[in-house]
Amino acid sequence: MNGIRLSSTSYVVLGMVALRGPSTPYDLKRAVGHSVGYFWHFPHAQLYSEPDRLAELGLLELSTEDGGRRRKTYSITEEGRTAVREWLAAPTNEHFQMRDIAELKLFFNEVGDPADVTNLAHEQIKQHQQRIAVYEDMQSRFGESEPAQPRMITLELGLEMEHAALRFWSALADGEVNRLSAGRPQL
Repeated sequence: MNGIRLSSTSYVVLGMVALRGPSTPYDLKRAVGHSVGYFWHFPHAQLYSEPDRLAELGLLELSTEDGGRRRKTYSITEEGRTAVREWLAAPTNEHFQMRDIAELKLFFNEVGDPADVTNLAHEQIKQHQQRIAVYEDMQSRFGESEPAQPRMITLELGLEMEHAALRFWSALADGEVNRLSAGRPQL
């Protein structure tokens, strides 16, 4: 893209508009909250500023209502679609990143009370069980929908990660973290 710097948020916006069609920033916020937002966190305020930047770059087309609230609606341009396709085709050599407050607290656990670790584990078990229930509900509601099939792959990855986290926190709560390595396949 000839020196144009696009961020992950840029690609979220371009991808969402490519999937949904013409969208307002509010539409994008809602769509992200019900999809990508489950695994890709960023300040939603960026969904209100990034579309204007992408429009200035010619990757989105902006139309503004003449009257009323003067709502802005963005559509993807051919250049924007090309940018998304190039990004999708490019190799991803960045290592998996996880920004998990619970894992951060676990790292510093020796500074606190040992009971905090057990409490943290029980809290995390509940949270991961709840997220698994949400994902399984999505799977049952959208799993047979032909248009949703490409995104169901991401949901499957999310379920695998949630189940892995649930196994870990359950083993920690039971004082049996060592059992995890015994069941892990050797590469």
